[in-house]
Amino acid sequence: MTRFLPPALCCLFLCIGVFFTSCQPTKSSRLSPKAPKEAYNTTRMEVRNDRFLSTVHIPVSIAMADIERQINAQVTGLIYEDNSLDDNNKDQFMTKVWKRGTIIVNAEDSLFHFTVPLRIWAKAGVSVLGFTQYKETEFDIDLRFKTKFDLDQDWSVNTQTQADGYGWVRRPTVSVVGFNVPITNLVSRMIDKNLGTITKTLDQQIRRNVDLRTPVLKVWNTLRDPYLLSEQYRTYLQVVPKRILITPLRFEGRTVRATIGIEGFTLTTTGAKPAVIPVISLPDLTVVTRVKDDFQIGLLSEVSYPEAAKLAAEELVGKNFKFSDDRYNVTVMSIDLYGQNETLIIKAGLKGTITGDIYLRGRPYYDAQSQTISLKDLTYDLDTRNVLQRSASWLLQGTFARTLEKQLTFPVGSYITDMQKLIQERLKNNQVVKGVTMNGRIDEIRPDQVYLTPTALLAVVNARGRIDVKVEGL
Repeated sequence: MTRFLPPALCCLFLCIGVFFTSCQPTKSSRLSPKAPKEAYNTTRMEVRNDRFLSTVHIPVSIAMADIERQINAQVTGLIYEDNSLDDNNKDQFMTKVWKRGTIIVNAEDSLFHFTVPLRIWAKAGVSVLGFTQYKETEFDIDLRFKTKFDLDQDWSVNTQTQADGYGWVRRPTVSVVGFNVPITNLVSRMIDKNLGTITKTLDQQIRRNVDLRTPVLKVWNTLRDPYLLSEQYRTYLQVVPKRILITPLRFEGRTVRATIGIEGFTLTTTGAKPAVIPVISLPDLTVVTRVKDDFQIGLLSEVSYPEAAKLAAEELVGKNFKFSDDRYNVTVMSIDLYGQNETLIIKAGLKGTITGDIYLRGRPYYDAQSQTISLKDLTYDLDTRNVLQRSASWLLQGTFARTLEKQLTFPVGSYITDMQKLIQERLKNNQVVKGVTMNGRIDEIRPDQVYLTPTALLAVVNARGRIDVKVEGL
């Protein structure tokens, strides 16, 4: 037999049930905000290649003796010939010109002055008693020239040579009916007439035979080859040259001076030695009035996301946070990190009054004082904030985000300090290859910024100073 309770008693029991239910602890809420999308604006390679434009300052001093050696090595043997008696308005004159000895070079008033010792064979028409006889002769002469020297954009040597007189060493004569007849005046007229052609031929010979591309290309590829700074850190100094500058030549006694500047991107890289394929051509040469001597090296310190998450977990996982007079609490169970453009995303797994994952975002920067990658403006991601507003607004009002901001630091200072010392040591009178010596100093360390790449956080610090490269025997 079923018995029914009076309505008043049913209402009493219902109220009692609601009362006891409300007094029992509630189960923790489960959070599931939308995860911010992972995205990156730059790659590690782009950070390495597109920063740190510097100028390698190369004061060049070239002794006249070196110029003489180069020219005498290149200008040899037969340097001019005229094989026709009928050219030049039927001048009745043929000639061949050989280099006889060492070409002497001096410099004055921005011009090179050359003394060129020559042996000349000539065949000329000589009129005797109304008859023209063709006679041959040989003689020695020192021709003098003055030359303006320039380099074209394509590294070709461009000279503009003018005659500057000549001196006889052995005068020309021909034998007529057993007598030696001097023909100095005739030959002089012919030489005067042909000096323009001779100077033009000399310019062509110099342009064709004097090679500056080969030694400069060697220095260019030497600079491009990564230079080991530290075996311990597996760190290389790498120069990616882009442009070559040069100032006009200056003449000081028996020395020619100029300044070459190699503009390029300079940085340090860690890991295996970067593969660099030697180039076979040079960029165009740019003439400037002055070459800057500023130099900066990008010191890159890298922290991978797994390594950063591990360091953060050591500080935060297992840590308990209490809120609103201990009415609520959460414990950090996990930490994960990744990037969204310029913002670092922190995924924190929580357990306690609320359970689940929340997302925060902050901007990483290099803190020069603590020598760490740190965060500023750490805030909750928008979707996380909206979820917390509905179910756990107490977490928004607490110190949780500020505490994470203070704890999320990644030390990189020792690496940067060590690299600065190593670079300074390596820049002191360092012979890169035979004939190429590098000297320099680091004057300033200036933080740049932290870049988020698909694999890691890259802290960039600029080491600024000056580097000179002395090239001997160019």
